[in-house]
Amino acid sequence: MEKIPLETPGVDAQIRFRDCFSVRYIQSAAVLCRLGFAIEQQCLANEVPAELRLRHEAFILNAVLSTVAFLESAVNELYADATDDTCFFSDGEHREVLRSIAGKWHNARNFDRAPMITKYQKILEITTGSPFDEHDQAFANVRILTGIRNHLMHYKREWVVIRTSPVALSGDESTHDKFDKVLRKKFAINPLASKNQPFFPDKCLGHGCAEWAVLNSVIFTDEFFRRLGLPVPYEGVRDELATR
Repeated sequence: MEKIPLETPGVDAQIRFRDCFSVRYIQSAAVLCRLGFAIEQQCLANEVPAELRLRHEAFILNAVLSTVAFLESAVNELYADATDDTCFFSDGEHREVLRSIAGKWHNARNFDRAPMITKYQKILEITTGSPFDEHDQAFANVRILTGIRNHLMHYKREWVVIRTSPVALSGDESTHDKFDKVLRKKFAINPLASKNQPFFPDKCLGHGCAEWAVLNSVIFTDEFFRRLGLPVPYEGVRDELATR
């Protein structure tokens, strides 16, 4: 992966550079997505060996986690560049955008504590006065994706009920029921899951989910940086982000 241009303040000075882990994460998510897809294609008409099933689960699970790590890193890196007064663009308008972020959101502790979605929204509010609409499809999908990641990373055991009919609205619904309602029609279910397994996580976490995560996160960040008038950090590897 190409790193941000080297900075050499003087002949005897140390060489410094600023890495972009957001790029690494989205590249990783795309690779893992493709690997999961290959296993699904290989096993569609065959019995799935236990080792291959485990690999598929690892690829898909980590594709989803890496996608949200990409979203978090992208906004954190942007804020770091703004507050460190580090601009790699020659365009004065680009520099002004970063300076406006640093000038109007200079409390780093407040930034660190803010939820990821809030960071994106506040930066847009500061720079353009126009954050994402709550009903924007990409925004809504990223919010759901973040909910999946949070559930997986901070997992708490709960009863899972195998239902024979669609989930009805209820105040007693489980996390699995909620994911069933919002995700079932978003993408193709995992073809390696058996009929009697629950939607989440078994039928949900397949290539369809991983691909949905990668594509929607890129759509979301494309629009975010477009509104800021800044180039996306992953433009140089866009052709490496195929999902199948």
